[in-house]
Amino acid sequence: MKATAGWALVTAIAPVAWGTNYYVTHQFLPSGYPLYGAAIRALPAGLLLLLLSRKRPHGTWWWKSLVLGILNMSAFFALVYLAAQLLPTTVASTIMATSPVVMMLLAWSLLAERPRVTYLAGAAVGIAGVCLMLLTGTTAVDGRGVLASVAAMLMSSLGYVLAKRWSHEVDVLSSTSWQLIAGGLVLMPFAIALEGPPPTLTTPAIAGFTYVTVVATAIAFASWFAGLRHLPAGTVGLLGLLNPVTGVLLGTTIAAEALTAQQLGGIALALLGIFLGQPAATRLATTARTRADRLLERKGAA
Repeated sequence: MKATAGWALVTAIAPVAWGTNYYVTHQFLPSGYPLYGAAIRALPAGLLLLLLSRKRPHGTWWWKSLVLGILNMSAFFALVYLAAQLLPTTVASTIMATSPVVMMLLAWSLLAERPRVTYLAGAAVGIAGVCLMLLTGTTAVDGRGVLASVAAMLMSSLGYVLAKRWSHEVDVLSSTSWQLIAGGLVLMPFAIALEGPPPTLTTPAIAGFTYVTVVATAIAFASWFAGLRHLPAGTVGLLGLLNPVTGVLLGTTIAAEALTAQQLGGIALALLGIFLGQPAATRLATTARTRADRLLERKGAA
């Protein structure tokens, strides 16, 4: 139980870091360069982790790294970067919050991890909380941004489940570094061909990319894939709801505003959804059901 809780805390580092990424991208990184932005994010992070792991791909991991690199890194980063430029953070985060349901369905079909009732309940409660927390008014929505967010959510959900399926073959740092490097290398030719010369980086942009590369990419993805290795996909997916929670708390803190009652209610529901996805909630539900069955048996015997 302690080990499970420990891995949940490690995994939680990722969505908290990602929750800050939309703000940093929107405020500090150059707009109009989604491919360069994604490549600059992925390659340095992958090289940093490669320095730590000191292992090169071998065997089937040459093509597996490429597949995962495209799903989890190159296409995902580019789409998220584009969505952050086209959509308000609230809308982009709400779309990404549906990822736990997709991950559970994919894990059911690819990993034979049948979603538990508590996981499904957690997803429903958590998504409702995210909607309540974020969708607080009428906001102009760019259809291109919506498509980018949906595509990013679907591709990453598949990539995460495949990464879990293959996680027993190599260590976390190595597989994460290979994915990031493969994703960055795939992006570079497209960035050069479609976006021309790389953007000129100002001091704020350099600081922003440094944060995104080290914290929101290298550390975050290593933590996320470690969680996928040790926890059910449903549990990991629901921990991802910490992403929009972090975004809301960060936004109100920076704006020096107080959380509204609607936002507080949404955060509470999101956290309840996360809790329902933890193994401890399943154990509590099982214990309660067992006690109820025994009580009914005693009443029947009486």
